Amino acid sequence: MAKGLQGFSWTMLLLFCAIQELGAWAMHTAVEGPGLGQPGDPALLAGGRVKRGWVWNQFFVVEEYTGTEPLYVGKIHSDSDEGDGSIKYTISGEGAGTIFLIDEITGDIHATERLDREQKTFYTLRAQARDRQTDQLLEPESEFIIKVQDINDSEPRFLEGPYIGSVAELSPIGTSVMQVMASDADDPTYGSSARVVYSVLEGEQHFTVDSKTGVIRTAVADLDRETQDRYEVVIRATDMAGQLGGLSGSTTVTIVVTDVNDNPPRFPQKMYQFSIVETAPVGTAIGRVKAEDSDVGENTDMMYQVKDEEGVEMFKVTTDSNTQEAVITVQKPLDYESKKVHTVVVEALNKFVDPRFVDLGTFRDQTIVRVSVLDVDEPPEFRPPSNLMEVQEDAHVGSVVGVVTALDPDTANHPVRYAIDRSTDAERIFDIDANTGAIVTGKVLDREAAGWHNITVLAMEADNHSQVSRASLRIRILDVNDNPPELATPYEAAVCEDAKPGQLIQTISVVDRDEPQSGHRFYFTLAPEATNNHFSLLDIKDNTAAVHTQRMGFNRQEQDVYLLPILVVDSGPPALSSTGTLTIRVCGCDSNGAIQSCNSTAYVVSATLSPGALIALLVCVLILVVLVLLILTLKRHHKSHLTSEDDEDMRDNVIKYNDEGGGEQDTEAYDMSALRSLYDFSEIKGGDGGGGPGEGGPSGNPASELHALPQWVQSPDLDFSVFRDYICRKVEQADEDLSVPPYDSFQTYAFEGSDSPVPSLSSINTWSSGSEQDFSYLGGWGPRFRQLAALYAGRRGEEDSEDS
Repeated sequence: MAKGLQGFSWTMLLLFCAIQELGAWAMHTAVEGPGLGQPGDPALLAGGRVKRGWVWNQFFVVEEYTGTEPLYVGKIHSDSDEGDGSIKYTISGEGAGTIFLIDEITGDIHATERLDREQKTFYTLRAQARDRQTDQLLEPESEFIIKVQDINDSEPRFLEGPYIGSVAELSPIGTSVMQVMASDADDPTYGSSARVVYSVLEGEQHFTVDSKTGVIRTAVADLDRETQDRYEVVIRATDMAGQLGGLSGSTTVTIVVTDVNDNPPRFPQKMYQFSIVETAPVGTAIGRVKAEDSDVGENTDMMYQVKDEEGVEMFKVTTDSNTQEAVITVQKPLDYESKKVHTVVVEALNKFVDPRFVDLGTFRDQTIVRVSVLDVDEPPEFRPPSNLMEVQEDAHVGSVVGVVTALDPDTANHPVRYAIDRSTDAERIFDIDANTGAIVTGKVLDREAAGWHNITVLAMEADNHSQVSRASLRIRILDVNDNPPELATPYEAAVCEDAKPGQLIQTISVVDRDEPQSGHRFYFTLAPEATNNHFSLLDIKDNTAAVHTQRMGFNRQEQDVYLLPILVVDSGPPALSSTGTLTIRVCGCDSNGAIQSCNSTAYVVSATLSPGALIALLVCVLILVVLVLLILTLKRHHKSHLTSEDDEDMRDNVIKYNDEGGGEQDTEAYDMSALRSLYDFSEIKGGDGGGGPGEGGPSGNPASELHALPQWVQSPDLDFSVFRDYICRKVEQADEDLSVPPYDSFQTYAFEGSDSPVPSLSSINTWSSGSEQDFSYLGGWGPRFRQLAALYAGRRGEEDSEDS
């Protein structure tokens, strides 16, 4: 088949070449004929004769020429050419001299290269006719076009591939999937080389394609994603309108079948079994079940629910959104002894149902879940769970308050033992019988001290104390009348000296620590020991009483205080009573009855301070005195410290420079006066202190530099009292001042005492006249030691003169 197509192509190519040759011959004839002058041509001869010229038409050359000889394109010819070779033909422009060559004498144009119309459809050139001798233009330059003639050499191509489309499953026949388009590089305006038609090579059982538009459509209505979720369809595009000999290209189209919710959920099993211990707390997960759905995506989203009444009461089903599983949890406490097996009906249904597929069936499914309850050793249970007991506060020690009962819920029904959590009854007010659970009093009760007691009772198995239950028990102490009534406060009243009979003096009330159920009722009367009849007591019947006067006027001089005993009785049972005393003072009053003054004894008592107040007052006074003394001491110390700082500090200063001096000529390296600033050696320099020359003292020459040096020669005539007094004063100050650091505990003073047997060791200041040392060699040491040499040389000369 391929060889047949190739032979046909070459047949068509030869046919085109023959047509081209005929066209060239026709053009050659037209060019050489008369009357070819171009209208409007400026080359006009005189007398109205038209100058001969040329007119160009399009040349055609077939593409993809595979011959060995250059392909003849056409001929250009001027009507002035007489065939003697005097005219030279040339061309310029696109491909001139490379692709297209021209015979200069004949004007024949040939194509030397293989042309491709898909790359370039035409070439624009310019023709010239020149005189061969003078190279002048004989004809105006003219432009012509060589058009590349198309042949069917390009197959259709799918440029936008690879193609991927999608279609929903169960779509009706003819549902559009997608469109494919092929492109042909041949000339669409010439023949049918670029006319493309489409067809299905593979997958025609399920899909079709429109031959003109390339739209792919479904060919069947039962595409099922669960059976096959993608198809590979091969589409072919053929040019020449599908005729024999046309070229073709193909592409593969991947068609994905998308999911619709056409499958209901289904449980893989009709029954599931789980087990759980009876002590599992509420909310414990028992297990998971999952219904399978062949769909994908949101079409598999599930909802689960419990359908039976028993299961709804005992269990709860939730949906895990990540795994689409049903999670079964405990909703009520389980009891192995009550029911060992529970049956739960779980239903699964899709969240999103497509109404188009409702007729396919119900989109839900059910399964049965059997839950087995496992028995465990449980602690005893209190029955009934009453947590309130009452006992009279006058109950004797060992009296029974109540009985608690606990039973072992297990089948074995182990015996139970009881105890009290002593952290809730640290004082051991109550005890419990370990076998019977009877709670008895362990101490005397007092409702007024504690009216309620909260204790925790423990119940445990006799042979396994780790199985313990706890129950909180509230014990109420019932009141009995064991406290007599008492006056609310130690009442004191005042009565005017000019009081009239029946005048109200005081209203009294009482308190009772007991709390009878029927409420308090108190009775008031004067005690039998109240012998005087100056005052009367009136019971107001509201648990208060009023005291009134019974006589006219009172005299403070005769009696300034009256003590009135009052008897108070409660309502019992049994009735208890107590006697309280009302203190009544006789006071002086003004005309309006306002009290002015009472007896002096009362004022003295009221003004007297208690011992505690007196002690506090004395402590405050003592603190104030100590503070004052402390302030004065600090001020005095500060003043003495300032005074000591004003004194002259005679401590020696050791100064270290770590550098070499400039010698005798360097007089500014150090101020020698700083060494003498603290001492005055005028006495040594004078004639009285130093002695005459014969005593070893210095010479009387005031210009001598020796007198400028300190003289440390000991003399018994020197007076060191100034230094002695200064040292003693500094020592005394250092001993008395205890608040400063002892920086002056070690003092160095630059003088020798009168009793020091050691003379000065300085060789420069030696006053001995017996020195035999010769210092003349110092003169040869240079200018730096010139002054030192002068000192010793002068000293030596003086000694020699004295000796003489």
